Amino acid sequence: MKKILSLLVLVIAFSACEDDATFNNPSVQGTKDGAFWRATSSYATVVGNTLTVTAVTPFEVLTLTTSSIEPGVYTLGENNSNAATYSFSADGINTEYATGSGLGDGEITIETSPAGTVTGTFEFNAPGTGGTVVNYIDGVFYHVPIQAAQ
Repeated sequence: MKKILSLLVLVIAFSACEDDATFNNPSVQGTKDGAFWRATSSYATVVGNTLTVTAVTPFEVLTLTTSSIEPGVYTLGENNSNAATYSFSADGINTEYATGSGLGDGEITIETSPAGTVTGTFEFNAPGTGGTVVNYIDGVFYHVPIQAAQ
């Protein structure tokens, strides 16, 4: 009897277990100014050979631009062909941050990914208005779909 009761308890315990794994595919996320940040939607476009990854939340837009779609490391802050921008807009507050020629620093790394998507990593410091700087570290964009340029 004890064996049957023990078996019944085990069956009930295991049947209550559930796999709650969720997948963020595609996803753009990272650590912004020391706090976890994740986009609610993202997409990429290719115009010529220029790749642009755009990630948005209700009040924010993060844009990563590289001079090529090819896998590799693209340095930010040296020219305008490789750049990162971040904007925040809510309640009449509009703030823009950007890397560019001599401004900010960081890098975008494009990795190999399935056709029609782009995957990679990013980190950057981008100056904004009033001398403030936005900092992203441990940034990842994963299987972001490449859409037709509009």
